[in-house]
Amino acid sequence: MGTFKIEGVTHWSIPVNNLKESEDFYGGVLGLQLLGRLSNGVMTCFNIGDHNILLCERQKPQDKTIVEERVHHSFNVSPDGFVAACKTFHENKVPIVELEYRAKGHFTGRELYIHDPSGNRLELRDSTWQKGMPEPTFEEIVRS
Repeated sequence: MGTFKIEGVTHWSIPVNNLKESEDFYGGVLGLQLLGRLSNGVMTCFNIGDHNILLCERQKPQDKTIVEERVHHSFNVSPDGFVAACKTFHENKVPIVELEYRAKGHFTGRELYIHDPSGNRLELRDSTWQKGMPEPTFEEIVRS
């Protein structure tokens, strides 16, 4: 059997129930760069840094109240970006699933979990937070 080496990631795909609604969320709320719809009309490509994210409209929408608790997509943000995201989500009435301050493990930092309009769990992570730093609540962050 031959050997090969994966050299990079072309894109990650996220299944969505409504492509237009998801385009508005990922582009308008999260601020990802829109590259455009694919010619098939049921997929839209966004870019962030070195990564492309492909939103793929499901043929049969799923109940967005049924979510996988561990499956999620994580995005890195700066400390100021973390605060701005909290305020943006608050202003847009995006429900917060969890705010966690993770001092141990492979991915440490402060993490904010939300769901996109299709029920996909998303994480915004500020990796600069460390144990011993302040741990304000979401409401305290929004009011800052």
